[in-house]
Amino acid sequence: MTDGLASEGRVLLGGDLEFELNHQEATPEQRAFLESRGTVSRVASIRAMARGGNGEATLSELKAVDGAYPLVGAVETNPPVAIEDALSEQNGSFGVLAAPALLDRLGIETGARIRIGNAEYEVRATLAKEPDAIAGGIDFGPRILMSDAGLAASGLIQPGSLVEWSYRLALPEGASDDAIRTTREAVSSAFPDAGWRIRDRQNVSPRLERNIERFTQFLTLVGLTALMVGGVGVVNAVGGFVDRKRETIASLKCLGASGGFVVLVHLVQIMALALVGVVIGLVLGAAMPFAVAWGLGAMIPVPFTPSVDGLNLALGASYGLLTALAFALWPLGRAHDVAVSALFRERIGGVKGLPRLRYRLTGALALTALVALAIAAAYDRYIAILFVGAAAAIFLGLRLIASLITWAARKLPRPRQTELRLALTNIHRPGALTPSVVLSLGLGLSLMVTVVLIEGSLRRQLTGNLPEMAPSFFFLDVANTDGDRFETFLRERGADPQIERVPMLRGRVVSLKGIAAAEYPTTPESEWVLRGDRGITFSSAPPEGSTVTEGSWWPADYDGPPQVSFGAELARELQLSIGDEVQVNVLGRTITARIANLRDIQWERLGINFVMVFSPNAFRGAPYTYLATLSYPDGAGAEQERGLLRAVADAFPNVTAVRVKEALDTVNALVGDLALAIRSASGVTLVSSILVLAGALAAGHRHRVYDAVVLKTLGATRKRLLAAFSLEYLMLGATTALFGVLAGSVAAYAVVTQVMNLAFFPDITGAAIAAFAALLLTVFLGLVGTWRILGETPARHLRNL
Repeated sequence: MTDGLASEGRVLLGGDLEFELNHQEATPEQRAFLESRGTVSRVASIRAMARGGNGEATLSELKAVDGAYPLVGAVETNPPVAIEDALSEQNGSFGVLAAPALLDRLGIETGARIRIGNAEYEVRATLAKEPDAIAGGIDFGPRILMSDAGLAASGLIQPGSLVEWSYRLALPEGASDDAIRTTREAVSSAFPDAGWRIRDRQNVSPRLERNIERFTQFLTLVGLTALMVGGVGVVNAVGGFVDRKRETIASLKCLGASGGFVVLVHLVQIMALALVGVVIGLVLGAAMPFAVAWGLGAMIPVPFTPSVDGLNLALGASYGLLTALAFALWPLGRAHDVAVSALFRERIGGVKGLPRLRYRLTGALALTALVALAIAAAYDRYIAILFVGAAAAIFLGLRLIASLITWAARKLPRPRQTELRLALTNIHRPGALTPSVVLSLGLGLSLMVTVVLIEGSLRRQLTGNLPEMAPSFFFLDVANTDGDRFETFLRERGADPQIERVPMLRGRVVSLKGIAAAEYPTTPESEWVLRGDRGITFSSAPPEGSTVTEGSWWPADYDGPPQVSFGAELARELQLSIGDEVQVNVLGRTITARIANLRDIQWERLGINFVMVFSPNAFRGAPYTYLATLSYPDGAGAEQERGLLRAVADAFPNVTAVRVKEALDTVNALVGDLALAIRSASGVTLVSSILVLAGALAAGHRHRVYDAVVLKTLGATRKRLLAAFSLEYLMLGATTALFGVLAGSVAAYAVVTQVMNLAFFPDITGAAIAAFAALLLTVFLGLVGTWRILGETPARHLRNL
């Protein structure tokens, strides 16, 4: 995806460079300067209500283009039609191209007429492909493409309207990256106070690229978790391997082989197998992007260029080999100093004791290298360090739980019931499955519980308290001359609605504390404030939903130098304090203000609030619009809300109405898709846990056969053995599931409260379902392996004892 963005950046941006302004168009001098460098196309973007002939209305994203659009790429329509013909004025109305979703929402078909603002338009085709769609960011309504003359006819462009004017510049064919950089610097030097945001084909969507990098890191952490679970499988497999090779090891030692030679021979075998596994993984991983491009390429909204990335393949191979080495040395090294007689004689207990110091140090070095590699290769090293710490804590916790289970089973009074007594004995006997089952199951379950609880908290945060606090509608672009009339209109059509109205402008932060915004140090949580335009307002009193925590508010009749109130949380992230200087560019004019106070803001109310609130005298005489909200104290039905939406669209065609429920449905859909992606990726770890758990049970097969043969010889029935093994797996699974729920809950709480800075809402049901599924899985896999053992006849095995 990153390669696709880089290679197709010119098409995605619509040119080599883009210069974006809010509220105002470029001056003739600015436009002439750009045209002296290449070909220029102007695009205007604005949100507006689209109304169908049946009275239905919906929020839409308008995009008005000039005759030069698109400079790069092509617009594809259904049915095919030339863009000039589709957007031209014919029979007294302009044409538009609309996203298929618009026709669905309005219940219309191609050829129908819709009303936007004060004008009527004909939908001449639907948009099949928009080459520069990604450059506009996330849309909250269906796209409508029209001509700039068509937008002018709508009457939507008023002083203070939330319009984004983008000027795409295509340099002469074959322009190098140096030419782009030179042009960018020349425009910035010529118009330092223009207030525009500049992008080029090398950074079409910095936010998207950052999100791709973050998701890549998440996938890396999931992969590392799966590898750690696989490391437990390596321990189980190597332990079983050494157990089965006792006679071979004893023979080698009898012939004079040293312990180090024996360990080295078997380590070479193990690492050779690990290398085979790594190669298989690399081949599958390298092929996966090509499979995705073939099967899902049309569904991916950005250019997807499958390729073989040697660096990342080498990184993956390093992860795999280091994991195998780190986890294999401990169980393999313990065989070094075991006496030959013990190897021949010990049939049940397995190899005990700590390996020699050399093996412990080598294993520790391999593990340290694995950790260092994970941190060094991470996009966010802080998150990587937290992951490593959490993984180590869960590993130690699971090992401690396994030891406690073994100790408790040994210390508990011997029950009278034979099956229960056998189950407890199996848990603490030499060579028991307890450590393997607890580690393999506990890691996967902990991650799944963490994911489930984080998702539940996000959903609860978005929707949990909405009926009590959230408004029903947001209204944008209410002209300042229509403010009182609009509020009266709403009150006449609602059941005593609560209406909040504040003035709104758009401004871009130019500098903080005298440091240019582009150079100001930020954190991941605060950098968004300095990117693009921000909504700002002015007020003589503190806004509702916020509390002044430091400093004081200006008097109602304040007429001194401009002052600003800043959000306290963001001020802390940006290291701002009372008296610091803030410069913002509004409508091409730079305003300098000093921070008078800091506020705690209750964003979860979904009411009207702003990071920056200025003193009223800061924008005296500047054109502005109102932003308004409407809430029904006793709630409102869907039909009542839709009726109000239609009434506002008819009476105030220039006002944009956003129904909060629809916006939240859009957000919930995005959260749901993200949760599905996260669960799917996390499922890799769960599948690894299942395979390792099955492998752990298989590794204990030899001891299980021995137990079953001895017990059957002494008269135990298949039913009694089955009950004993079931109780063993049930106790191990229940204890591990309890720890997994607790560890996952702690991890989710830390992520939600410390990383996301949100309130934590535990999803008990989701965690309980995950724990119950893990319990059933343990019992099922255990019994599947045990069933074949119970069918073994004692005679064949007794001959070999």
